[in-house]
Amino acid sequence: MPRALRFAFAGVALVAAASACAQSGIYVCVDGKGRKLTSDRPIPDCADREQKELNASGTVRRVLPPAMSDIELAREQDRRRKMADDKQREADLRRLQRQLVMRYPQQAAHDAERGRALQAVEDSVASAQKRIADLEAERRRIDEQAEGYPSPAAWPETLKRQVQDNEQQVEAQRRYIASQQQEKARINAQFDQELATLRQLWQRNSSAAAASDAQAAH
Repeated sequence: MPRALRFAFAGVALVAAASACAQSGIYVCVDGKGRKLTSDRPIPDCADREQKELNASGTVRRVLPPAMSDIELAREQDRRRKMADDKQREADLRRLQRQLVMRYPQQAAHDAERGRALQAVEDSVASAQKRIADLEAERRRIDEQAEGYPSPAAWPETLKRQVQDNEQQVEAQRRYIASQQQEKARINAQFDQELATLRQLWQRNSSAAAASDAQAAH
């Protein structure tokens, strides 16, 4: 190979090597024994302390922090998981809020839905009250049959069972009515909470729309 060509190849190789070093950087640190170490990659003996990555010119490109211990790594993972969970909860909340506004674009729609929910409970209570009235009428007929006996001890077993069954059914209906009153309170609390949230969302959307209109007008 001609001498001139060899020099040309050598020059290309030097340029390539310099470029590779410039891209990879030089890592320097002082280890626990006070030794200054240098490498073209992060130095394992300095994993517990800062390392500097230098440019080819010797200026600091970046500083690598010490590697985390197992405990620190676990804490960092927990922190990142918590951040991800918080972010997901926020996204879920925004999605639910959008769905709520789409379902109830104004208070009239929300009031109507509350009314339907409460009416269903009222209908159930009315049915239970009617059943109690029927049972009370049935009890009066049973009492008329019992008048022919000197005392409850003399009642036949069939009559005793009728009285017991009647009383149990009345008590069951009364318990049901009480549970429906609790359901009414739950429904109202739910709709009250929704309405408070909706008022904030309606106001926010209204303000955003007004700002958009004002910007468009300019």
